[in-house]
Amino acid sequence: MTELHLWLRHEVRTTERRTPVVPSDARRLVDSGVTVTVEESPQRIFPVEEYEKAGCRTAEAGSWVSAPDDAVIVGLKELPEEPAELRHRHVFFGHAYKGQPGARALLERFAAGGGALYDVEYLVDDSGRRLAAFGFWAGYLGAALAVLRHRGRLTAPLEPTTRPQLDERLRGDGDFTALVIGALGRSGRGACEAFRVAGVEPTRWDLAETRELDRPALLAHDVMVNAVLATTPIPPFLREEDLDTPGRRLRTLCDVTCDVGSPLNVLPIYDRTTDWTDPARRLREEPPLDLIAIDNLPSLLPAESSTDFSAALVPQLMEFGTGAAWARCRERFERASAETGVAS
Repeated sequence: MTELHLWLRHEVRTTERRTPVVPSDARRLVDSGVTVTVEESPQRIFPVEEYEKAGCRTAEAGSWVSAPDDAVIVGLKELPEEPAELRHRHVFFGHAYKGQPGARALLERFAAGGGALYDVEYLVDDSGRRLAAFGFWAGYLGAALAVLRHRGRLTAPLEPTTRPQLDERLRGDGDFTALVIGALGRSGRGACEAFRVAGVEPTRWDLAETRELDRPALLAHDVMVNAVLATTPIPPFLREEDLDTPGRRLRTLCDVTCDVGSPLNVLPIYDRTTDWTDPARRLREEPPLDLIAIDNLPSLLPAESSTDFSAALVPQLMEFGTGAAWARCRERFERASAETGVAS
């Protein structure tokens, strides 16, 4: 059997401070016989020297394009636009299976180069539960930013921080009402915890409460966090006409899921995400309604979120190419490629 070679790439997004594998877990991989190459990265929360001390090889940022054919390229967010042909096996969040903008182009690149996408979102166990996720921290940050915005304390541009520092800014009393939709999932639990730190006990909705959605009740909350990851089409939680409902109390909305552009989007009331430079976008002026829709929220707590994610992913990486979860992951890629009409 060929020795496993994992290649941890630099993230091209300048606000991406996380890593899928932290140095202490990289040591575990090396000690188990896995070759680990780590690219230099100026923004990664853990410097490359820590990986080198853990026994990893190092390489220049972006050099994965010339990595050996059998290397498995591991990352988090989007790839650079070049090369046009992707010949390696890649592990990252591809966002290419729900008809998102750019999905077909990405799958075409894999078809052209003969490579494959092992999308971490679809790395699941026998019951379909994700084996590695940033969900808790996405929900936590989403609710935290919503709290700060609602209280007039959100400053831009956003900067990475630590949980103790963030919690100090969050603390307060129950000065508003909040709703978390998808409260039983990872993201929902994280959102509820952030509200708890902020001194607010949120209303918690999940499947039972959204089968027949009570929109007037939704609009009666001051702050709402959407933490629902839809896998099949469902009626939207908010529509354009809902934003103009007389008496709307909702003032701050955070969409943790950020499925904008997808047919599975449960909040089809905006057409673009927000970012660290401009974290909130005003959807209505009177009465005001502000939207936060940032698609890499956990990167604002890079050390905490990376450590948790790495602890879950690394045991799976040790079984890359042999574990049943990776076989399911590969099958999902092949099915998506066939459905899109780009299968090689």
